[in-house]
Amino acid sequence: MPSTKNSGLSLVIVESPTKAKTIGAFLGKKYKVESSYGHVRDLPKGQLGVDVENSFLPKYVTPRKNQKRVTALKKLAAKASEIILASDEDREGEAIAWHLVHALKLEERKEVVKRIAFHEITEEAIMKALENPREINMNLVNAQQMRRVLDRLVGYKLSPFLWKKVASGLSAGRVQSVALKLIVERETEIKKFKPDEYWTIDLILKNKEAHEINFELSKIDGKTLDKFEINSEKKAKEISEALEKTKTFDVASIEKRELRKNAYPPFTTSTLQQEASKKLGFPARRTMQVAQSLYEKGFITYMRTDSVNLSEFSLKEAASWIESTLGKDYLLDSPRKFKSTSRLAQEAHEAVRPTNPKLDPETFAKKDLTPQENRVYELIWRRFMASQLPPAIFDSTSIKANGGIYEVKTNGITLQFDGFLKVWPTKFEEKEVPAVKEGEMLTVSKVNPDQHFTEPPPRYNEASLIKTLEAFGIGRPSTYASIISVIQTRNYVVKEQRRFQPTEIGEMVNKVLNENFPQIVDIEFTAKMEEELDNVADGKDDWQKLIAEFYGPFIKNLDEKYEDVKKLVTTEETDEVCNLCDKPMVIKFGRFGKFLACSGFPECKNTRSLVQQTNSINMKCPKCIEGDVVIKRTKRRRIFYGCSRYPECDYASWTNPTLGEKKD
Repeated sequence: MPSTKNSGLSLVIVESPTKAKTIGAFLGKKYKVESSYGHVRDLPKGQLGVDVENSFLPKYVTPRKNQKRVTALKKLAAKASEIILASDEDREGEAIAWHLVHALKLEERKEVVKRIAFHEITEEAIMKALENPREINMNLVNAQQMRRVLDRLVGYKLSPFLWKKVASGLSAGRVQSVALKLIVERETEIKKFKPDEYWTIDLILKNKEAHEINFELSKIDGKTLDKFEINSEKKAKEISEALEKTKTFDVASIEKRELRKNAYPPFTTSTLQQEASKKLGFPARRTMQVAQSLYEKGFITYMRTDSVNLSEFSLKEAASWIESTLGKDYLLDSPRKFKSTSRLAQEAHEAVRPTNPKLDPETFAKKDLTPQENRVYELIWRRFMASQLPPAIFDSTSIKANGGIYEVKTNGITLQFDGFLKVWPTKFEEKEVPAVKEGEMLTVSKVNPDQHFTEPPPRYNEASLIKTLEAFGIGRPSTYASIISVIQTRNYVVKEQRRFQPTEIGEMVNKVLNENFPQIVDIEFTAKMEEELDNVADGKDDWQKLIAEFYGPFIKNLDEKYEDVKKLVTTEETDEVCNLCDKPMVIKFGRFGKFLACSGFPECKNTRSLVQQTNSINMKCPKCIEGDVVIKRTKRRRIFYGCSRYPECDYASWTNPTLGEKKD
């Protein structure tokens, strides 16, 4: 048993050096704060690492890169009178604390090991946590183990199947495969979409002062127009001519009312990622990296949460700032509290908010932080502060006018009180309607028929994909960024104009999984699995039992598919000859799509990119004149333009040579 003789030193272990530095500033010399640099143990690389014959026990190892850190922490722990594990209070953080106990051989010193947790890194929160230590929550640890083991089983068992039946280098993931399915299905909808024609008819009517008012045709013969009621140019022309002949309309009704638009709740992980994508153009991974840094530096509360709860302290501080800065007109009678719409939300947690609400963006920007940190902080601060402001109030005016069998309508809206819009700027269009009276006659100035076509559903962007995953109950706050990152890294999807498109290999992988392993990509099944993980976290179910129930049918089906499914991709012959050995070149399929390879492989390993019509810009290479300029991608998936004859010709450009425009 290690010696514990010392001068009363307390060792505090957190995940990151930034977090260690922030916490260390609050504690005295009695404490030594060190970082574990994340997980100190994990499943081994290159092997399954799960004993499927023995209750799916994980075989944890200390990765080589972590061994030096573990040795240093062991020495410090041996000299400390108490070891305080202060990793984040979620499943991942709880697992880190548990792994530290085993990696540092602290099982026999349980009396000196303490676990503390907090949702924000402030002096008050840290001191309160130190006064209320607890034991490691094994339910949370087991939920993390279950997710890790499940993902390892699916990945390590399904990936070799894809190598054998599709192409080498491919991989399958449990939750990522569902995200890929959503993107592929949306693309299929878009390809199958056939636009429908419809027309709207607007009229410009003049009142007695000759002020023009824009109206829209809404009823014919008392019947409200369906969207596709006017579905041809001929019909639109006939109605337009009849409206012109009507010449005058009488104002039938004027309705004025007050509209109130309420503030949004403070951020959860999901809504923060969505809003940062929309407003800042940040991918989810970058948003979480910046938010993690802000949290570790003590400026925001914990950024992985699905709760919209707010502490009493934060509500009081917000009210104080509002009254002193904006005035009493913007102060609510009582703080506004929100309830999570998700039935799985952990209500004990808080929303993502500033730890010090009085630290407004203008003050915050003076801190020694990166521009990205300033922008994300401002977004979080504004969303939180807006949640405690009154509704925005609008005056709405609705006017209806009749002309024979036709009824037209118009709506006007003006801002009366900005309310929460004071700190949460939102685009909206004010439309003032000139004053008219009921019974007043309006004259027809112009009739404008306008042709429209229905549009296909839009491709997913990061915000809409996260919103959809959350709506289906797929993934959790900590997983959205990695899900999106993985499907891009694997080249299953690419991002064009900030929207996701499946690649050829992505569509093929989805097809194979959908046809042969429907349960893996089934949305309801995956959502049910997330609920089971939550049950384990709540101590309501046994993680090993649940994995056994999944693994038996899964592995049986996999074994059958190895026998039944034929290789989907075969080589295609070409007329090209290898420039190294003169053997025929063939078209093969790899993780980055089709490419040319020598048929003499493995003796000759010559390969070349395959010029496809889809990536050509119809321009000859300006450097060699022989090749075509084609769209290519770097390893980081950034677009550039290069010669199809590479490596014979090394022409490359970041900008489109036909347009002179940069294409990111």
